[in-house]
Amino acid sequence: MEKAVHSSTTSGPAVPGDATKTGTSIIDTAASAVQSFAPVNQIHQHLCAFHFYADDMTRQVEAHHFCSHVNEEMRQCLIYDGPDANARLIGLEYIVTEKLFMTLPDEEKKLWHSHEWEVRGGFLFMPGVPGAIQRQDLDKVAKTYGKVFHFWQVDLGHELPLGLPNIMMAVTRDGQLFHEMIQEAEKRFGVSIEGEREARAHITGPELGIHPLANGGGKGMKLEVREVDITPVDSVAKVIL
Repeated sequence: MEKAVHSSTTSGPAVPGDATKTGTSIIDTAASAVQSFAPVNQIHQHLCAFHFYADDMTRQVEAHHFCSHVNEEMRQCLIYDGPDANARLIGLEYIVTEKLFMTLPDEEKKLWHSHEWEVRGGFLFMPGVPGAIQRQDLDKVAKTYGKVFHFWQVDLGHELPLGLPNIMMAVTRDGQLFHEMIQEAEKRFGVSIEGEREARAHITGPELGIHPLANGGGKGMKLEVREVDITPVDSVAKVIL
């Protein structure tokens, strides 16, 4: 029996609730005139990629990253299910250089994924940016590692972000992504993944090679809730200034 394709390349159900009222829009406009939105205004690029759930590779999601540099060693990205103004914020990703990744404890490394094949295979691209320009930055991205959590299971058609956050992973070889997802992205964004793969043949990954503990160490990863004793407020030491 052919396995069903679970992906979020098509629009999901509308979020329940009334349409935004005029009064709310006026307040938002007034606030935007005096507030800086400094962190959001640092976003400098839009990357489109594909993630799959770390415990179920058949659940695949098109992920639009809107990223800013914290510094040369780290980026942080808001992830939406599309590039349009009404897109849903579904997750976030932290991206670090190989240098920073190597400082992480071994148990932490398992939560991070490599970007080498995403870039070299043509599966990570910047919509609307000429290939020659985006490859200059993607040459750096190929050498990094990312840690991703998705909060909204749009591939299941959820109207709201339900359940626990999910650890996500990225493509590490051919044959992992559903061909239908690749074709749909190529059509909508006017890109050729195969063409980009050929143009990126010179790009290399981490200097030390992909760490064996990255990408879940080759095993599935899933968050679970566990009940624990909670520390009551009256047991916390008080500091008198």
